[in-house]
This record gives sequence, structure tokens and C-alpha cells, in this order.
Amino acid sequence: MFKEFKAFIARGNVLDLAVAVIIGAAFGKIVSSLTDDVIMPVIGRILGGLDFSSYFLVLGKVPAALAGSSDYAALKKAGVPLFGYGAFLTAAVNFLIVAFIIFLIVRGVHRLMPKPPETPSEPVEPADVTLLREIRDELKRRPISSDVLDRS
Repeated sequence: MFKEFKAFIARGNVLDLAVAVIIGAAFGKIVSSLTDDVIMPVIGRILGGLDFSSYFLVLGKVPAALAGSSDYAALKKAGVPLFGYGAFLTAAVNFLIVAFIIFLIVRGVHRLMPKPPETPSEPVEPADVTLLREIRDELKRRPISSDVLDRS
């Protein structure tokens, strides 16, 4: 069983997938930091100093100790049901950034990959030309009768 597991792990696809997951996790943290620490504050500043992480609606009872609090993280930790549309907006921006960067990477790889040589295909002949060619070939195969020669 250990040999089978070793053979499974040693396959190129599994190792590539493991590397991709590790790099993806690190990349996700970079994008989250970019969104939370760079992009969203700039957007908030442009829109008048808004902090999107504090945009939420309270959907349940708030404990007396947190009454009047606008700290999303503290309310969430206390188990208060919240509709955190600011956090969702931040996650949506994260997704768009990751999707755009992946698009750029895939596009760049496709441009770097050598294009397969084009195989010249024979042009498709119209049906009427094919039919006329078949008629001509059939007429060539038939022997000329003496009746046809006498008429001319």
C-alpha cells in the first residue's frame, strides 16, 4: 500500500496540483491584502471616507454588552446574526481581481505557446461543379456510337 501511495504522489499531475494549491493560497492572501488594505480604502476615500467592512444589518438580538456597537467583527464573534454586505462587496472585489489576473496569465501563456502549423486543406468544391465533373468523367468512359458520328 505504501508503494502505491508513493507512486500516486510521484505522478506529475499530483505534484503540480499540490504546488498550485499552495501558490493559490498564498496568492489569495496577497489579493485579500491588496483589496482590504489598498483598493477598498481608496474606494472608500473617493466615496467620502466610507469603510465597507462596517456595512452590515443586524438581523437578531444584540447582547447588552455590545448594544449600539458598530464593530462587525465583535458582533459576529458574539454570535449575532448579521447581513454583512460590506464584507460581501470586499469578497466580490477580491474575486474580480483574482479572475482578472488569472485571465491575464492564461492569455500570456497562450501567446507564448507555439501555434501548431496550419495544415492546408483542399478547398471545398461547389456541388454543381462536382456534378458536372462526374458527368464529364462518365461521358469519357462511354464509347462513342456510330449514330453520333453520322449526325455530324
